Amino acid sequence: MSETLNLPVLPLDDVVVLPGMVVPVRLAEAEARAAIDAAQAAGQSKILLVPRLDGKYAKAGTVGEIEQIGRLPGGQKAAVVRSISRAKIGAATSGPGAALWVEATELDDVVDERARELAKEYKNLVTAILQRRGAWQVVDQVAQVNDPAQLADLAGYAPYLTEEQKLWLLETPQVTERLEKLVTWAQEHIAELDVAETINKDVKEGVEKQQREFLLRQQLAAIRKELAELDGKPASEEQDYRARVEEADLPEHVEKAALAEVDKLERTSEQSPEVGWIRTWLDTVLDMPWNNRTEDSYDIRGARAVLDADHAGLDDVKERIIEYLAVRRRRADRGLGVVGGRRSGAVLALVGPPGVGKTSLGESVARAMGREFVRVALGGVRDEAEIRGHRRTYVGALPGRIVRAIKEAGSMNPVVLLDEIDKVGADYRGDPTAALLEVLDPAQNHTFRDHYLEVELDLSDVVFLATANVLESIPGPLLDRMELVQLDGYTEEEKVVIARDHLLPRQLDRAGLTAEDVTFEDDALRLLAAEYTREAGVRQLERGIARVLRKVTTKLALGEDLKSVRIEAKDLKEYLGSPKFKPESGERTSVPGVATGLAVTGVGGDVLFVEASLADKETGHTGVTLTGQLGDVMKESAQIALSYLRSRGAELELPVGDLSERNIHIHVPAGAVPKDGPSAGVTMTTALASLLSGRPVRSEVAMTGEVSLTGRVLPIGGVKQKLLAAHRMGLTTILLPKRNEPDLEDVPETVLKELTVHLVSDVREVLNLALEPTTSEAALAA
Repeated sequence: MSETLNLPVLPLDDVVVLPGMVVPVRLAEAEARAAIDAAQAAGQSKILLVPRLDGKYAKAGTVGEIEQIGRLPGGQKAAVVRSISRAKIGAATSGPGAALWVEATELDDVVDERARELAKEYKNLVTAILQRRGAWQVVDQVAQVNDPAQLADLAGYAPYLTEEQKLWLLETPQVTERLEKLVTWAQEHIAELDVAETINKDVKEGVEKQQREFLLRQQLAAIRKELAELDGKPASEEQDYRARVEEADLPEHVEKAALAEVDKLERTSEQSPEVGWIRTWLDTVLDMPWNNRTEDSYDIRGARAVLDADHAGLDDVKERIIEYLAVRRRRADRGLGVVGGRRSGAVLALVGPPGVGKTSLGESVARAMGREFVRVALGGVRDEAEIRGHRRTYVGALPGRIVRAIKEAGSMNPVVLLDEIDKVGADYRGDPTAALLEVLDPAQNHTFRDHYLEVELDLSDVVFLATANVLESIPGPLLDRMELVQLDGYTEEEKVVIARDHLLPRQLDRAGLTAEDVTFEDDALRLLAAEYTREAGVRQLERGIARVLRKVTTKLALGEDLKSVRIEAKDLKEYLGSPKFKPESGERTSVPGVATGLAVTGVGGDVLFVEASLADKETGHTGVTLTGQLGDVMKESAQIALSYLRSRGAELELPVGDLSERNIHIHVPAGAVPKDGPSAGVTMTTALASLLSGRPVRSEVAMTGEVSLTGRVLPIGGVKQKLLAAHRMGLTTILLPKRNEPDLEDVPETVLKELTVHLVSDVREVLNLALEPTTSEAALAA
């Protein structure tokens, strides 16, 4: 039966007291002292404990009984209050003292069968929580509580519940509802304890593992130290590096830097990632051949014999290498070694079309000099760090390709082939060609500094051979640092020698044949080079030989009885089909308006035809049409040719009126191939003059040269490549600018003997030599 009482209020700030709890109340505060005094003045021992959370009073409180009033150990006055039952707060009433008096209706707990079941479950959960904490005495006390309401109110002591949750328990009279909530909250808390326990276990295991590893390492270090004392070896890895550095006989500045890194290694914790970086750097430095140098072979005749055995022709490169060896020998005889910190290395640029042997020449040069050889492929390199290395702060940092080449060679004076230097590109990561400026400068490379090593490396004794197909794509400052050696392709006779002495033996071996099985006649090789392949180098020639030998091998595999195969010129059609290249100059220039010119491309010299035509007067179109994918310079050459003929055509007895009245079309066949350069000027002028005069251009004539507005024939480049191309095409008369006469010295003697070269300085001379004579002139000559 609920009972209504008049009680003084004792507010509890941020504290919720549930029935059954005993709490001490300090009487230092005015409100608490007033409530206790008011109860004593009224001659009763009961007060109402009301929670006040965030300044707001709760709707319910607990009836508490004052059991004792005394002093705390610090001397402060306090009262011990036992809460008896929950009560609902009613209206305010009057009472003695300064305290607030209210009507409080005690609430009875209603217990049903569901509450008893929940009580058992909740008791198990509370027991599990207390056991985890090791509170065994409290477990025994909880086990003795059987009343569901009393068990639910024990939650007032639970530290994992918030004051808001406890207030809800205070304001809820139904025991079943309270126990349902408490079961849920206890389960959530146990789940949190499980997670925390797992985390603590993992942390503890990690710490124990680290401690165990540390102890084992300390024991290992102690064992190593004892063993070192017995064997006289370095006791630790740091001491091992120190011993290796001191024994390595490094240059003074390198040894100083290496010992500084060893000191840093000794001071750095084993767990620091910097330990790995330092070890890798020390290993790289110790692997470098700082004082290893191979002795040069000073047998000049022997070196020349090696170069001649490996390559036919290429006299310019061979002479340059022999000169280098001769100078080295002279300096060695006179005791001239290092001068100003620089040794006598060399930097050569081998420029020429594909397939002429630039790359393979590097290996032959190294063999002739008795040096180590290493190849550095630069094609497609776009990162400056590829040349100069990465800073050590980057993850996975490595030295640059130059340092790696020296390390791979195992000596400080190898022959380093920088292959395809014209294919180096630039992007946001820098320009590798700019990094090569220091590498290839004989005045600087004795103090080359790689970003990874960060110590000076002497490259002044290295022979650098750079290969390139196109000279124009190499930056000017880089080209200026290299000695240029031009490889302009092979003559037909040289190709036959190369095929017979080098290509054929190699392809016989690859096909599983011997020289006794297959014999290749020279006339077959000559026809293969002339009409089946047309190139400056010999790659297509080697493929042609390989194709013939494969077909021979196939016949043998099919069981044909071929004791010894002899391949002559007439047999090539059976193996390779009809020739792909036939002399066509006579056919192309049989009509007026077509002239044969000479050009240089990325694959060597080539022959091109310039065609000109005039539209009918009735069309009404005037002007110039240029086709054939021509560059700006070549278009300007056509304009200059037109301007010259318009101004001087009358002197040459040409109908120049047609040039202004009719549309002129100039076309250079092979329209899919881009073409540019000034050297087609005389060819265009001759084609237009042939068209206007009606005189065809002589079929055996080819020409090259730039034309000025006054009719001067100006010099051009690539004379050797152009003459070799004309010789391959079967052309016999060549018109060259007068000022290119010195370039004829580079052309092989065998080619010059078969060509008639006319040196011209004016367009009139070109036209007189290139155009067929008129009918009257021919009759007069007859």
